Amino acid sequence: MKSHFFFVLILIATILLGDRLMAQNSTKPCEFPESGQFDFWLGEWNLTWSGPNDEKQHGTNTITKILGGCAIEENFNGSPDIPLIGKSISMYSPQKKAWTQLWVDNQGGYLDFIDQYVGGSMVLSRETVLNGQKILQRIVWYNISANALDWNWEKSVDNGNTWELSWKIHYERKMQ
Repeated sequence: MKSHFFFVLILIATILLGDRLMAQNSTKPCEFPESGQFDFWLGEWNLTWSGPNDEKQHGTNTITKILGGCAIEENFNGSPDIPLIGKSISMYSPQKKAWTQLWVDNQGGYLDFIDQYVGGSMVLSRETVLNGQKILQRIVWYNISANALDWNWEKSVDNGNTWELSWKIHYERKMQ
């Protein structure tokens, strides 16, 4: 009698647990209105920027959704003009109500950003200290269209009252 009771108990638990797991697998954990705000950046891109003496330099960037659409992965390659190779992971955090990004590269760079999509531009920012001075840094994606966009790396030494352009990259979508 006890063995029948335990068998029924195990059967019920298995059914309930299975239903719960199936329900969890059928929902998409990263589906919320903001999850598509960075989709403009997805794809393969040819990059152009001004180097020393204003000569044009080139690189590439490939942006894909990963982890079931929960994160966006960037693969930057500055070749042939600069030896910078980097990767970032971006994700919308509903708890913070903001986008977060972590950047690492082959030059030892490690940068973390947070912010949001505002008025047709994506802006991610961070605070750091350089030579004892507080500096704000930000990345701005703007002039966004289906096949092109502009990207600025900027810094501020006056708590965001003014911003200085450090690097501007123009993106052109690679055509298949």
